[in-house]
Amino acid sequence: MFEIVKAAGWPIWPLLLASIIAVALIIERLLALRASRIVPPGLLQRSVGEFRRGQDNSILLDNLERHSPLGRVLAAGLRNVDNPREVMKESIEEAGSAVAHELGRYLTTLGTIASISPLMGLFGTVIGMIEIFGAQAPGSGNPQQLAHGISIALYNTGFGIFIAIPSMIFWRHFRALVDGFVVEMEQQAVRLVEFMHGDRK
Repeated sequence: MFEIVKAAGWPIWPLLLASIIAVALIIERLLALRASRIVPPGLLQRSVGEFRRGQDNSILLDNLERHSPLGRVLAAGLRNVDNPREVMKESIEEAGSAVAHELGRYLTTLGTIASISPLMGLFGTVIGMIEIFGAQAPGSGNPQQLAHGISIALYNTGFGIFIAIPSMIFWRHFRALVDGFVVEMEQQAVRLVEFMHGDRK
């Protein structure tokens, strides 16, 4: 493996760095974007029940805010429960926007790696081909040596595509997860407003 990297030349080193970053981001997002961590089941009902029973709810709201992204959205609504419905909804929307932005963290970087990796690989191949043909003296080309040099140059393109495919798959998967979590939090927030303003029991 090291011999392939060595033979592919310096353009493969940025690709190796991109692959390391992509793997790190994929692992981090797999751990961070878990449903049990983002939208814990039953949190809305527990929060509303404890809020209605509590005398001093400041501690409850602080704990809820730190509990999960959904908890942060619910806490923003419960802090404004005595205000009109529009004010409560506005505070929920502000918290939801911040949470949605945090859920999408690092996804732009992963998407960029997925997009530019084939181009970086193609760039490495072009550099390799230039070096191969530039080193050939007129009339003294060895076909076997030339074919070997071209195969080495193509390692860059192959490696770039190899990085891009899983990066693109996971980027699309994480985008779909984030969109699903945002929709779920919106639905929970609507239920919270209805619960606290008497539209639901």
